[in-house]
Amino acid sequence: MSPSTPTALITGAGSGIGRALARLLAQEGYAIAVVDLREDGMRSLAEELPGQRVAWRIADVTDATGLQEAVRELEAALGPIDLLVANAGIGIETKAVNYSAADMAKVLNVNLIGVSNSIAAVLPGMIERKRGHLVGISSIASYRGLPRMIAYSASKAGVNAIMDGLRVELTPLGVRVSTICPGWIRTPLTKDIGGDLAFILEVDEAAREIAYAIRNKLVFYTFPRPMRWRMRLLTMLPRSWQDWYITRLMHTISTKKFGVAQVLSKPAGERSEAAG
Repeated sequence: MSPSTPTALITGAGSGIGRALARLLAQEGYAIAVVDLREDGMRSLAEELPGQRVAWRIADVTDATGLQEAVRELEAALGPIDLLVANAGIGIETKAVNYSAADMAKVLNVNLIGVSNSIAAVLPGMIERKRGHLVGISSIASYRGLPRMIAYSASKAGVNAIMDGLRVELTPLGVRVSTICPGWIRTPLTKDIGGDLAFILEVDEAAREIAYAIRNKLVFYTFPRPMRWRMRLLTMLPRSWQDWYITRLMHTISTKKFGVAQVLSKPAGERSEAAG
């Protein structure tokens, strides 16, 4: 139905930040296409949007063939995908002392390859139509590797690299590319954490920030603002200074009610487990 009724595809929108974003984009006039592994979440989302054009399919972002088939069915129902929000992701504690190749592979497969598969499913059509917008949901954890978040940080840094590389080539072809790096989002695991996690946002607040970045077609957007400047300044320091600061941060958080791994495995809109 584009361009009069643009269609947004959001992966992992059955819950969390993806779900909140779907509601906002529907209000802004988008037809909403949703891919997730959980039927109940997608079905209830559609029920929350009466009168809106919503379609959903069960699909795993790590399954490139299955995802492409789901996208074809969604486009048949709603029209070509104008906006992709590659949001699906997971977080698993990955510590150096019990380093697990299997856990690393699982996180990278969902958070990085899943983004790649999502892009591959919609990009040919965007290039052919000479319009479209690819949005990769990254994280402040992408700015540098974080202890106990080794896999998560690596996967999100990879998302940044994919989006940066695509943007240079696709901008002249009419396809916009955006990278969005949310900070900490309030969940049951983070609600009692203070200190350096003082800039926690509610899910709906985070969704509004992402919608703002999409609406204004921002190339790279980190929020909230205090975390944006903090992380930029941190990465300008020598590595030894960065390590000192991160060590102190981890110690501060680990003395709170929840362990650092529990808190840091849940940044911005990430789903608790499966891809999709």
